[in-house]
Amino acid sequence: MAKKIAVHRGDGHTMFILTSGLRSVRDKAITYFEERLRRNEHDLTRSYQAVNALAEEMRRVYNEDNEWLLKAGLHFDLHCIVGSQMTEDDAPHLFLLYPQGNWVEVSKGTPYLIIGETRFGKPILDRALRYEASLEESLRLGVLSFNSTEASSADVGPPMDAVVYRADSYDASEHRFGAEELEPIAQFWQGAIEHAVEQSAAPFAALARSIGLDPAP
Repeated sequence: MAKKIAVHRGDGHTMFILTSGLRSVRDKAITYFEERLRRNEHDLTRSYQAVNALAEEMRRVYNEDNEWLLKAGLHFDLHCIVGSQMTEDDAPHLFLLYPQGNWVEVSKGTPYLIIGETRFGKPILDRALRYEASLEESLRLGVLSFNSTEASSADVGPPMDAVVYRADSYDASEHRFGAEELEPIAQFWQGAIEHAVEQSAAPFAALARSIGLDPAP
């Protein structure tokens, strides 16, 4: 399975890009952007400038390909999550870039971003992920969110690619988790959910009685 993470390391900066949408659109936009980085790497000193540069390349691909996509019954679809720390940034930044080229940045009010199949993995992030969470806790919640999505969507499954960036390190670590590595977590999560359902009998007792059901022992 092709990776959906692209990591770029340069002199005093690091950037990673996660994508969802049409593979052909993604590959073309990333190729254009990488070429632009090689030409203008030292001109992009702030994260928002790099994201704007990627947005311009996405619009370039849209102008080139959208007419032909529509003729084939497809639509231009490319969402990106971009994390970076450039030479003049005082901290890392994380952005959600839409197909139209506009973007939003992660904040305390929105402590995570999600693209692709969002319906099934989002609830656990909404309930448990906090802006102050450690990288280790964030990874755990990310894996559980992935597993929840995998259980309900035929289009999602291993391997799972992960990238970790530590502030001011200007380096990112990557790992691809295979099915064997993820299986113990999947079994734990399934058991934890089943146990929680069993333990919910007491709080639900009054609701059960109100509609004439005998509460579970």
